[in-house]
Amino acid sequence: MGDTHEPDLFPLPGPDSHRQPSAETPRVWEGVDRGQAARDGADGPEPPARPVCPNCGLAGERRRTYTGRHVLLEPLLAVPAHLVPGGHRWHVDSGGQAWNGGLDEPPPGTTCRVPHRLTCPGLTLDEIEPWRWVVAVREENARRARRQADEADCPVALPDAG
Repeated sequence: MGDTHEPDLFPLPGPDSHRQPSAETPRVWEGVDRGQAARDGADGPEPPARPVCPNCGLAGERRRTYTGRHVLLEPLLAVPAHLVPGGHRWHVDSGGQAWNGGLDEPPPGTTCRVPHRLTCPGLTLDEIEPWRWVVAVREENARRARRQADEADCPVALPDAG
């Protein structure tokens, strides 16, 4: 299933073999992929480590994601997607790779996989942030409220200084 850190590149035969990038070639997208993996919660233990949660010690089902990182899923648990907070809905494609459904509303009747992180008894809800999109909306509303209060305190016209 590709549980290695080796690039998924195969040497090209014939005259195009020189177009294959060398192993030392910097991959500029890796930083972006790591950031996306962190936002998606793809923070499972990387191979060759065992697929065990570092917070509670329970084994999970490790799946490689499209970003090349791994997510630790709750084993054998498929849940109706509308019951799972946005950003925590994981799906597994026919090749065995996991992808995060994001914040979009799932189609009716869809099921998804749940990351172990969401159900881990070794983490608090503050650490899990299951409703992080609500936190983002609350922070934005707080900024809007401060701006509105600042505008109310500001005089409409400046005094005549002469």
